[in-house]
This record gives sequence, structure tokens and C-alpha cells, in this order.
Amino acid sequence: MENQTQNTPPQQPYQQTVIIQQVEKRSNGIGTAGFILALVTLFLGWIPVFGWILWVLGLIFSAVGVTKRPKGLAIAGLVISLIGIVFLLALFGVILGAAGIAATTL
Repeated sequence: MENQTQNTPPQQPYQQTVIIQQVEKRSNGIGTAGFILALVTLFLGWIPVFGWILWVLGLIFSAVGVTKRPKGLAIAGLVISLIGIVFLLALFGVILGAAGIAATTL
């Protein structure tokens, strides 16, 4: 048997096209600010006036942040702020009710 050598062309290097897309990281700064304010006021909400202002600011920033994307932190801040506002209104109701009862018994 005779060794036959095959004439094969040299292999071409494998070429691959790589497309790099820069993914723009989107953030919702105002929604994040509303969430942070809502979290801070969970601990500082008991301070008269200062805590109440922070609740309202957290509510406003979160409400504005819900209109932008991503919405996750803005929605969480809105829920926390709404719970805080309801809690403050209930607290004022209890205080005013206690003051009314005390005033009628005198």
C-alpha cells in the first residue's frame, strides 16, 4: 500500500464577531430617596414635627418615583410612608380623643 498524502488547504482561523452592547443601568433616584426617607422615619417618626415632615417627604418622593422605572423601591417607600401616615393619623385621633374625654370629666 502506498501512503498517499492528501493535499488539504491550511485551516483558516475561526473568526467570530463579538457585539458589545453597553447596558445602561437605570436607577430611580427619587424613588430610592423616598424609600430611604420612609425607612429613616420608621425610627425617627416619633420626633414631633421633624418625623412628620420626613413621613410626608417620603410619601411625596415615593409617589413621584412610582412614575419612573424601576419602580420597586418607590413602591416599597410608598407603602411604608402610607402606613406611617395612617399610624400618625390614628395617634392624633387617640390623643385628641383622650384630650376630649379629659376635658369633659373636669
